Amino acid sequence: EKHHEEHGSRQVLAPMPGLVVKVLVSPGDAVAEDQAVVVIEAMKMENELRSPRAGVVSEVATAAGDKVDIGDVLLSIEEA
Repeated sequence: EKHHEEHGSRQVLAPMPGLVVKVLVSPGDAVAEDQAVVVIEAMKMENELRSPRAGVVSEVATAAGDKVDIGDVLLSIEEA
């Protein structure tokens, strides 16, 4: 059994500078791998960011209307 990297939280990061249009989940929500969790608008296009894993949202660090930069932490997902 591996006890490093596999456990703990996985963060969803902004892949580009943009504006947060919608946050689709709240802390405590269960999410599926690849489920849309945040929508960012960049260069006039909306981009859905997806969960990297199935789990539970432990923290939401952004809100609609926030400007974000590449690498900003948007939310964290704990292993269920």
